[in-house]
Amino acid sequence: MDDEPSDEDRKAWSAELEHLRQEHRDLDAAIEALLHIGGMDALQVQRLKKRKLILRDRLRYLGDQITPDISA
Repeated sequence: MDDEPSDEDRKAWSAELEHLRQEHRDLDAAIEALLHIGGMDALQVQRLKKRKLILRDRLRYLGDQITPDISA
């Protein structure tokens, strides 16, 4: 049984990876803007940061799928 991902899977993961990276950068900018204007909504900032953490975990997972650990 072949556990190697197909080229189609890799392309889909790469596309999702780029989309998530852009969303992560956008969240970074949004958080920075909210903190900069001073009248920040702490709950909104907390939600954005939580979303960033979720994205970071997904980015790491997809990166591992595209380039798996050789020793595994």
